[in-house]
Amino acid sequence: MTREASSEAMRRIGLSLKSWRAMGGVTADELAEAIGVSRDTLSRVERGDSSVGVGTVLDVCGEFGLLDKVMGAVDPANSKVGKIGLLHGVPKRVRKAQPTVAQDWRTSMNWYDGSFVYQIYPLGLCGAPWANDGSSEGATNEDEHRLLKIVNDGWVDHVSKLGSNCVMLNPVFESDAHGYDTRDYTKVDARLGTSEDLRAVVDAFHAAGVRVLLDGVFNHVGRGFWAFQDVLANRENSPYAGWFNIDWGGDSSYGDGFGYETWAGVPYLVKLNHNNLELNEYLGTVIRGWEADYGIDGLRLDVAYCLDLGFLGYLRRIADELTEKRGEKFVLVGETMFGDYNRWMNDGACDSVYNYEAYKGLWSSMNSANMHEIAYTLERQGGDRPWDLYTGKHLLNFVDNHDVPRIATQLSDKKQLKPIYGLLFAMCGVPCVYYGSEWGIEGEQNFGDHELRPALDAPEWNDLTEWISALSAARLTSEGAEALCNGDYHELQCQPQQLVFQRSAGGKRVIVAVNAASEPVTLHFDAGGGRATDLITGDPHALGGGSQTAAYSTAYWLCER
Repeated sequence: MTREASSEAMRRIGLSLKSWRAMGGVTADELAEAIGVSRDTLSRVERGDSSVGVGTVLDVCGEFGLLDKVMGAVDPANSKVGKIGLLHGVPKRVRKAQPTVAQDWRTSMNWYDGSFVYQIYPLGLCGAPWANDGSSEGATNEDEHRLLKIVNDGWVDHVSKLGSNCVMLNPVFESDAHGYDTRDYTKVDARLGTSEDLRAVVDAFHAAGVRVLLDGVFNHVGRGFWAFQDVLANRENSPYAGWFNIDWGGDSSYGDGFGYETWAGVPYLVKLNHNNLELNEYLGTVIRGWEADYGIDGLRLDVAYCLDLGFLGYLRRIADELTEKRGEKFVLVGETMFGDYNRWMNDGACDSVYNYEAYKGLWSSMNSANMHEIAYTLERQGGDRPWDLYTGKHLLNFVDNHDVPRIATQLSDKKQLKPIYGLLFAMCGVPCVYYGSEWGIEGEQNFGDHELRPALDAPEWNDLTEWISALSAARLTSEGAEALCNGDYHELQCQPQQLVFQRSAGGKRVIVAVNAASEPVTLHFDAGGGRATDLITGDPHALGGGSQTAAYSTAYWLCER
C-alpha cells in the first residue's frame, strides 16, 4: 500500500469512528477516559493521523463493539486472495467437491445481484394531486384509492411480463407535495389510499414473483412533519427539538422566529439530526413496521450520500436484523451521485448504490459517437485490474429515472434506444427501468419535474418493450444468466460506435457486441473460440472470420467454450 493510500484509509477509519461516537452520544472526553488515552490522542485517531498506534485504534473499535468486524476483515479466509489460496491448497480430487459459483451465485441472501429493477413513482403514475391538502374531499371513491391502479390497470402483470423481479416504489407515505417532504412515516399518503391498499399492492407483486423496495426518505422531512410542527408550536420546550439542527437565535424564510438546517438550501425541506439517538430509534421502529406491516424486501435510501455514516451503519444493522428474521436479504440501495461509491457501498452500509457515473457515459457515448467514454467507465468500475473500483459489486444502473430527462428525450437518435438498453442489461451491476420508458415515452426536466413523473393509464407494449423483455430473459433465465449477472468484465474491442466485451462466470462466457451505428458493421476481435449461440434470438453464431452486427443492435453470444 502506498503512503497516500494508507493515509486515506486512516482518514476514512477516523471519520467512521467519529461517526460511531456521535451515534452513541459519547463525548470525546468520555471516550478518551474509557480507553485510557489523552483527548489529543483521540482527536488524532478521528482525524486519521497515521502516526497513532494501531493498538489505540483497535481500542476505540473495541469500545463500540466493532473489534469482531475488524478482525473478520483481516482474516485471510474472508479475503478474495485468501479464498483463492485456500481453494488452491485443496487436493485436486477434493477440489471438485467444493461448492461452485454456479451453485450459490443467486441464493436468497444475494437475490438482488440477479435482479432487474422496475421503478414506479406512485404519486405520478397514479395521478395524485401535486399538493396534499390532507383530505380526499370531492374525490371519487376510486380517487381515494389511487394506489390500487397499479393492480387494477395491469401494472403488476406488465412488470412480470417484462421480466422484472424487483419493483422500486418511490415515496408512498404522507407528504406535503412530491413525497420527499414527509409528514408522517406511518401513514400512506391520503392522495394514494390506505395502508390496506399498499399491502394489496405489495401482495400482488409478491404473488407475481416480484420483490418490493420502498423509498426511505430519512435525511430530511417536510415542514408538515408532525414532530417539526410540535417544535413550531412549543419551540425549546418541544420534546422533538433535538431531532433537528435549530438555531434559536436565528430566523427562517417563513418567519418562524428560529432558524434550522435544510437540505440543499431548500427552505421547506428540514434536515434531520442523526446525532439524536431518540430520532434514530424512532426511524428504526418505522422501518421494522414497514417490513412487518407490508412485507417489503428492502429500501431505496434517498440522498444516501448526505446521510451521516454512523446513521447509515445503524440502518445496516437494522437491515441485517431483518435479514436474519426473514431468512433472505433485506436490501439497502443508496442514492449516490458522485465520489467514491465504496464510501456508501460496503458491508457496513448499502448493498448497492446508484451509478450516476455510468448513466452519463451511457447516453453521452451514443450522442457523441464516442463509445470510448462508456468503455472507460465500465473498465474502471468492473475490470480485473488492481485499481478498478467496484469489481464484484452490484451498482444500480439506469438510463433515466424520476430526476433526469427520459432517455427517449436525451438521445439525439431515438433508434439508439435498443442498443443503449442492450448495453444496460449486459454491463456489470443491476439494470433499472423507469416506468413508461420501456415503450419510449419522452419527458424533459423542468421545474418540479412533473413531466418526468406523469400519470399514465394502462401500460403499453411495442417493439422496444418486447426488446427489453428479451434482454431480461437473456440476463436472468438463460444459460448465460450467471455470466451476465455476476461475471467479470473484459473489453475485447472499442470503436467510436461499437463496443465488444466479455462477461464470464461459472464456466460460462458471454460476448456482448453493441453497434450504435446506422449501418451494419463487421467486427473483428479475439473471441477465444469459434462457435456461439445468440441468447436473444437463439440463432447459432460463428465467431471466427468476423462477426456481423446489424444497425442499432446488441448481441449476447454464449460461447461454446
